[in-house]
Amino acid sequence: MSKTRILSGIRSSGRLHIGNYLGAVKGMLALQEDSAYETYYMVADLHALTTPYDKEKFAEETRSVIKDYLAAGLDPEKSVLFVQSQVPEHVELAYYFSTVTTLAKMTHLPTYKEKVKQLPDHVTMALVNYPVLMAADILAYKAGLVPVGIDQEPHLEAAREIARRMNADFGTDFPEPKRFATKGEYVPSLSGEGKMSKSVEGSYILLTDGLDEIRAKLAKAPTDERVSNLFKLVELFKHERMEYYAAGQKRGDIRYSELKEELSLAIYEELKPMQEKRNKLTDEYIDEVIKKGAERARKVAVETVREVKEKMGILV
Repeated sequence: MSKTRILSGIRSSGRLHIGNYLGAVKGMLALQEDSAYETYYMVADLHALTTPYDKEKFAEETRSVIKDYLAAGLDPEKSVLFVQSQVPEHVELAYYFSTVTTLAKMTHLPTYKEKVKQLPDHVTMALVNYPVLMAADILAYKAGLVPVGIDQEPHLEAAREIARRMNADFGTDFPEPKRFATKGEYVPSLSGEGKMSKSVEGSYILLTDGLDEIRAKLAKAPTDERVSNLFKLVELFKHERMEYYAAGQKRGDIRYSELKEELSLAIYEELKPMQEKRNKLTDEYIDEVIKKGAERARKVAVETVREVKEKMGILV
């Protein structure tokens, strides 16, 4: 391959927030516009099944992520945009990978342990196999780079180990994927604790939020010892004002109302063009993007599965 392939995806669990945008989508956009790369971007609906979900809203939430991708600037003429479940080769490849992966390894990953604590009554085999399916997502396209947040590094290391094992045991030629870091790879929660997350109400600003909604959410953000989270958002959206607010904090006369208002306006100004573009997208166009994306992705994934089956001695 003359170009380095890229694979990334975001779970289909509702509309995207600014953490998704800064931590993943901005990296996707940068790679899409670089002629050295061939980009594949999916909506990870199968991964969303590893935690409780609303089946009545699930399909629309999947479409919503595609809309957010398009609104943010991902171009189906430049990137392959697809829905994970519409490329069944991912699941098939994950099964083959599971034959070289141990249960002990999967259950020792920090992300697995975290989910077990959060959802002790929902510890399914799908949750255990999450990293194996993620490896299949990436390696189905022999992707060398993956623009994801730093919290996904343990999963990427699992994918690299699977690639090494498959190459050593069966003579495949999988690359060992590396993470493509973005400036906003860690966007803090508005609550002041942890990272911004769709699963934590009140922690995020959606890409579809209007100015009044952004103001209301930032108004609730704490200004105590956790104020560093607000400063991180200033750094990401209003960098030129960092020195001004840092000096005010040091003197003890910082006006948080001023900071939050400036930050609200800066965030909204970045989101406004996306919102305008999103509102113009039709259902027919979304259907076409999803259909064509699946067709293009399957052409590559089918060939990878064929190669793996042949190398493993499975009847092709």
